[in-house]
Amino acid sequence: MNDTPESLSITSDLQEADRRHHLHPFTDHKQLGKKGSRVITRAEGVYLWDSDGSKLLDGMAGLWCVNVGYGRQELAQAAYDQMLKLPFYNTFFQTATPPAIELAALLAEITPEHLNRVFFTNSGSEANDTVLRMVRRYWDLQGQPDKKTVISRINAYHGSTVAAASLGGMKPMHAQGDLPIPGIVHIEQPYWYENGGDLSPDEYGIVAARRLEEKINELGEDQVAAFIAEPIQGAGGVIVPPETYWPEIKRICSEYDILLIVDEVICGFGRLGRWFGSDYYGLTPDLMPVAKGLSSGYLPIGGVMVSDRVAVTLIEEGGDFNHGFTYSGHPAACAVAAANVRILRDEKIIERVDTDTGPYLQQRWRELADHPLVGEVRGVGFVAALELVKDKATRTFFEKRGEVGGLCRDICFDNGLVMRAVQDTMIISPPLIMSREEIDELVTLAHQCLELTAKELGVS
Repeated sequence: MNDTPESLSITSDLQEADRRHHLHPFTDHKQLGKKGSRVITRAEGVYLWDSDGSKLLDGMAGLWCVNVGYGRQELAQAAYDQMLKLPFYNTFFQTATPPAIELAALLAEITPEHLNRVFFTNSGSEANDTVLRMVRRYWDLQGQPDKKTVISRINAYHGSTVAAASLGGMKPMHAQGDLPIPGIVHIEQPYWYENGGDLSPDEYGIVAARRLEEKINELGEDQVAAFIAEPIQGAGGVIVPPETYWPEIKRICSEYDILLIVDEVICGFGRLGRWFGSDYYGLTPDLMPVAKGLSSGYLPIGGVMVSDRVAVTLIEEGGDFNHGFTYSGHPAACAVAAANVRILRDEKIIERVDTDTGPYLQQRWRELADHPLVGEVRGVGFVAALELVKDKATRTFFEKRGEVGGLCRDICFDNGLVMRAVQDTMIISPPLIMSREEIDELVTLAHQCLELTAKELGVS
């Protein structure tokens, strides 16, 4: 910590300017105004430093995205070189740029083999807005314009724009802005710890998956266009579905002829130890939104990988697809994303997560299951969660969900660890380049913060 008068003055000035002029996402601004923002000033590898000089281990890879870690000069150089050559041009009106073409071809190489085209966006939210437009356009061209409804899951997160927030299933988001918009409905999430009751995880996986079939039959197959889900729910609390869940979902989508949208915004680009969650679970999505790890967060970029089935219809039958963004396929963002993908591939970072550091992280993380506050430990690869509960034996949650998680999150920040809270679920999603030694440090810090949380709660 570097609480010199000079550093405190700098922090105070920055916080005051932030308070006066900056509206933050997902923030209680009245509360922030009293507390003041934490100002992050630099980063390297898996570490952050704030304006007071405090060092933090970033257990969230920024916001699930800095997969190759901070400080990769190759990515900064890729942006610099491209900006000198061609800082911007659009991809509207039968125009393209070399970086957009190169990245599109590279994505076709690394994604499942039936995904050979990409529609570029600037974020995961925009990607999922695009998905809704594309799904409905596809069924229109198939001569089935009534197939409009998209089924999603309770507590899912697919972004915060109007369509993406509607596709998501988070009640606090829906409460602001009269969401969801028409034509989007939600079914039970595959959250065994909360919803499984006396069923085994495998039994519950089948039950949760068949909620989709029930909803299709309720609405009518001729009305249902698609089902959207993350391989593992990220912002919903790292909900790892039982092993029986995805095979049953695949069967239902195939039998009822609805499109499968697999949202890879978090799981993509190595998070589960495979290039994509679809690889991990053996899925064949018709549409696959991507973002975050695509550029490791170095520049904003997202996209929708489009299956041959959907692409052929859009191309051969569709005429103009009246949708797009000024910065779709931005040349600098595409250049950085292509360089990032090559780093992941050439340095075999994902293979290391699969065979070495991922299993090691999960092994060390599971040691925290013995803590009196921890009801369940779960995770895959480089994403994991701790379920904080009042009573482990009965799987009883705290009365006011979120208070204990918020307490633990703040304690983590104050003790050098970035670990996020989703209600009372503590989650991590660290940079994929994290070493075994840094994993040890992460788990040690997490245990210390659990102990401090328990002390605050009077739990022994």
